[in-house]
Amino acid sequence: MNSTLPGAPWLIAHRSMLGINKPYKLKLNGQDYVLWQNPAGEIAALENICPHMQAPLSEGWICEVNNSITCPYHALEFDRAGRLLKHGLAKGEPLANKLELVVQGDLIWTYGEHEPRLPIPDLLSSRTEGFRFLGITGDRTIEAAFLRCIRINYDFNHQNGVHRELFRIQENPVELFEKNGFEASVIQTFIRSENSLSEILKNLSLLTLPKQIRNELDYSFPSTILFRARLPLGEVLQAFILYPESEHQTRTFVLFYGNLQSPLFILPGLRNVLERSLLNSTAKVVEQDTNAVASLYPAQKPKIRLPKEEILTYAEKLYHDW
Repeated sequence: MNSTLPGAPWLIAHRSMLGINKPYKLKLNGQDYVLWQNPAGEIAALENICPHMQAPLSEGWICEVNNSITCPYHALEFDRAGRLLKHGLAKGEPLANKLELVVQGDLIWTYGEHEPRLPIPDLLSSRTEGFRFLGITGDRTIEAAFLRCIRINYDFNHQNGVHRELFRIQENPVELFEKNGFEASVIQTFIRSENSLSEILKNLSLLTLPKQIRNELDYSFPSTILFRARLPLGEVLQAFILYPESEHQTRTFVLFYGNLQSPLFILPGLRNVLERSLLNSTAKVVEQDTNAVASLYPAQKPKIRLPKEEILTYAEKLYHDW
């Protein structure tokens, strides 16, 4: 298949997603890969195809002694360079294709099999300083092409519809939109109506949300959107990540960070309950976006234009001009 945005940097995983000595399978631009991490934190990646009889390496196991992966079919062992091992020694040239990675702290990036056209953005490393990592949420495949998926993240009119049931958003005026090449910044405010008691009991994170939520968004095209909001309990920062699995599938996950402070946290377990609830709410947001995008009919030329669509148009232009 033709690659989506060849030469773009893709954030394909957070270190916590890999575990230790556990094969982790992912798909990027139609190709399956297997990643693994050893106890020293070193991360390796190969195409997920044994060069003997094309068995999926991700179904095999990791040899801790040799930091290698073993094929589940004939127990052939390959090192991190893709070379066949025999009695722990590499034999000949690489046979399994290696995926080049760029590991920055806990973030695992790749350009796939293409020459870089953009540098790895420093958006996450610079903006998450002082925040505590709370976890991964919303990790799922969207049955839609990549362009449709980035469109909803740049669409400032969809919250009133797609997320109304969850957050009761009535309006979301945009105060600022600035763009600088492949980077952009937005300041907006969510104006909400009251949630019912039954909604709050089902989702305790709604207790943390005021009637007006002023938030900042920072975009690094094409993969990363940072959402930062100040709540009565402190600040939350969500990194919405996208990368193309195939022509008609897109992978997404959210890295959730928090800087939550409250005297109420002296109550045993309350912090954990609220943090889990915030993660679950974000997963619900991803689910709602996923369902909305996947249910769209084939694209046609819009006959209606809405306010604030210059932000969406900016992302579409970057995509088509690539």
